[in-house]
Amino acid sequence: MGTPTIGTVKSSDRERALSTLTVAFTTDPIARWAFPDPQQYLTYFPQIATAMGGAAFENNGAFCSDDFGGACLWLPPDVHPDEEAVGKVAEKAIVADEQEKVFGFLEQMGEYHPTERHWYLPFIGVDPRKQGAGYGSALLKHALKNADRDQLPAYLEATSAGSKRLYERFGFKAIGEIQSGDSPTLWPMLRKPQ
Repeated sequence: MGTPTIGTVKSSDRERALSTLTVAFTTDPIARWAFPDPQQYLTYFPQIATAMGGAAFENNGAFCSDDFGGACLWLPPDVHPDEEAVGKVAEKAIVADEQEKVFGFLEQMGEYHPTERHWYLPFIGVDPRKQGAGYGSALLKHALKNADRDQLPAYLEATSAGSKRLYERFGFKAIGEIQSGDSPTLWPMLRKPQ
């Protein structure tokens, strides 16, 4: 199997790309900490992905492999997650006695988010059946060309030590650690244009 071909997600394929991300995040430490129940996860993860990264579809920042084995949502400069929608989904999805720690986690994420113009990657994921075959690297290479072309930094949050190592290979550097209550660690990461 060769390197996957990466392209922009067509509007007609939006749900297919979101399905790829939903499958990819089923074992993600942060996603499953926030949504530990399978039904809760399957119901609310796509809504969170849309609230955080859905603007990528309208702004030429949603990319996928030709077979939808991998997908990512990049927000270009001056396009932001819908924080109000994220809060509403979290209020609905997270049981009341867990909300304080989840909202504390989200607040910490906001504190690290760059204020200067940048490209932001809320989600990148590969179907577990295709992991280890170069999909994540191909998606990153494709999208980072935009940040380098614009001579702007790129920002993301690594949700696992494995993803952190992948991002480091592409020039991202951790700028802190986020942890709230019993949450796993999340690493905010920044990459200078190259």
